[in-house]
Amino acid sequence: MNLPLEENVPLAHFTTIGVGGPARYFVRTTSVDDLRAAVDGAARRQQPLFILGGGSNLLIADSGFAGLVVKLDLRGITVESEDEFATVKVAAGERWDDFVALAVERGWAGVECLSGIPGSAGATPIQNVGAYGQEVSETIIRVEVLDRRDGLVKTLTNWECRFGYRSSLFKNFERDRYVVVNVTYRLRRGGQAAVRYPELQKYVENHRIGTTDLRGVRAAVLAIRRRKGMVLDPADPDTRSDGSFFMNPLLPRTEFEQFLSRVRSTTAEGTAVPSFPAGDAVKLSAAWLIEHAGFQKGYVHGRAGLSTKHTLAVINRGGATASEILELVRTIQAKVRDIFGIELQPEPNLVGF
Repeated sequence: MNLPLEENVPLAHFTTIGVGGPARYFVRTTSVDDLRAAVDGAARRQQPLFILGGGSNLLIADSGFAGLVVKLDLRGITVESEDEFATVKVAAGERWDDFVALAVERGWAGVECLSGIPGSAGATPIQNVGAYGQEVSETIIRVEVLDRRDGLVKTLTNWECRFGYRSSLFKNFERDRYVVVNVTYRLRRGGQAAVRYPELQKYVENHRIGTTDLRGVRAAVLAIRRRKGMVLDPADPDTRSDGSFFMNPLLPRTEFEQFLSRVRSTTAEGTAVPSFPAGDAVKLSAAWLIEHAGFQKGYVHGRAGLSTKHTLAVINRGGATASEILELVRTIQAKVRDIFGIELQPEPNLVGF
């Protein structure tokens, strides 16, 4: 591999939570050929390989990563067609919120409720990123990937990506096989914003924002996220996080009544339990479970803690280690499990543990 290879590169500042040890080897790639060379080089040397995007959904161990970290810096946004829909190909290294802002300015509906989410476009299909009633799987039509098995670039359709709630082919089924290089979205020109989420509905109604006003809906989403500490701001320590650390649990309907019985036996009479239909399942609120397990906003665990604005955000209060973050996460998981019988699953990718 003839790419400029660095050694023992600290990784914490590449992440939104600001935690993590060094990469044994580190390289930046700005083209698919560079990426292929880096992947092939690591395979020949039998080195562990990690692909680093925007670092927003990531917790890296204090010991770092004992292999090659490839920083994906592929750039470019291409409008392939514009008729009733805009078909737009976005390189994996593009900042996600920059693309959302562009879509809103152009009047392309379909991603406006995903405003303010940090990270790169290439990460969106991996996590099936979603917020405020919208998911990227609604607009992704294809994903170009580098197949690490044979070094070929392949195109996967939306169906082949096997999207589910915060899940995909890339995250749940072929975790170490593909590297996303481009994502193509199909957005409706002049379309209406997807104002489905109750909190967002209330905000736009109170501020008299129409659903055709994509700029207004984006501003509403950013305002809601900001008051929860979910918009990156160096002046706000609550944003030194991975965003929502836990996924909202999905319960089969057959188990939901058992869960409610358990809630009635452990909480005050008449306690309301937020829940939402999700196909054949019921989606619970992870934030509600955490709060009713005894962890309030601003909870402190050494140099780690919970945001003062939102219990779903595990934060680095300043100088936190990955071990402290993980200790807090496991403490929360254990308490929720003991009280409610629910296993909270983390959203971030845990690397080097």
